[in-house]
Amino acid sequence: MDIKKLSKQYARQELLLTAFLFLITLLVMRVWYLNELLVPAIVSAAFTLVVSTALAAIWCRVATRSPQQLPTFFTAVSGFRMLLALATMFVYYLVCGRDAMLVFFLVFMAFYIASLAHHSIFFARVSNRS
Repeated sequence: MDIKKLSKQYARQELLLTAFLFLITLLVMRVWYLNELLVPAIVSAAFTLVVSTALAAIWCRVATRSPQQLPTFFTAVSGFRMLLALATMFVYYLVCGRDAMLVFFLVFMAFYIASLAHHSIFFARVSNRS
C-alpha cells in the first residue's frame, strides 16, 4: 500500500468535493439571489481545505512511522476537527454577529458533513485494503 499516493488521493478528492460544494453554493446564490451565502461559503471552503490538507499530511506521517497508532489518530482527528469547527463558528459569531449565524451554520454544516462523510468512507476503504 503506497501511503504517499493515498494521501495525495485523499487531498485531491477532498479538493474536488469542496470545489463541487462551493460551485453548488454559487449556483444557489445566483438562482435565488442569496448574496449572503458568499462569505459563509468562502469560510467553509477554506476550513475544509485547510483541515483536509493537514489531515492528509499528518495521516501520511503517522501511517508510515507508526501504523499501530492509527486508531488513536482517527479518534484524535474527529475530536480536533469538531473543536476546530466550533472555534471557527465562534469566531464567525464574534465577527459577524448573531443575525448572520443561521445562514453560516447551514452552509458550514453542509461542508462539514460532506467532508466528514468523505473522510469516513475513504479511510474505511483504506483500512479494509490493508
